[in-house]
Amino acid sequence: MNEPHVQVPWHLWAVAIVGTLWNGFGSYIYTMAMIRDPATLATAPPEMVAALEAAPAWSNGAWALGVWGGLAGSLLLLVRSKWAVTALAVSLAGLVGSTIYEFAWDVPVDRVQQLSIWGIALFLLWYAWTMRKRGVLR
Repeated sequence: MNEPHVQVPWHLWAVAIVGTLWNGFGSYIYTMAMIRDPATLATAPPEMVAALEAAPAWSNGAWALGVWGGLAGSLLLLVRSKWAVTALAVSLAGLVGSTIYEFAWDVPVDRVQQLSIWGIALFLLWYAWTMRKRGVLR
């Protein structure tokens, strides 16, 4: 079966690469926090380290879904897979869980950073959905 040729926009590569770098950094921070890397923890404010130590397993699981789903979704964008949408939706679900924990337990977070994370996550999901709808993702 011949599929119609779909022009791949240049911005797909830009978004996918920047998304991979962004989510790769988030995955790195998550990993360093989970293994309690002394050098990473030394750069964090004491109240943030205390919140990390007190975090319930479900919030760490939500964080994992957020960062690893985002990384998977960005990598799937690079290979033009329609599954990027699903992975980025999982990432957003993880972000919802993380945000619930941060608000409900009054975790000290940088609100500008939090809003940036939300903005990028929503943008990546919207972008992947739009590219899938246009037939760019297979």
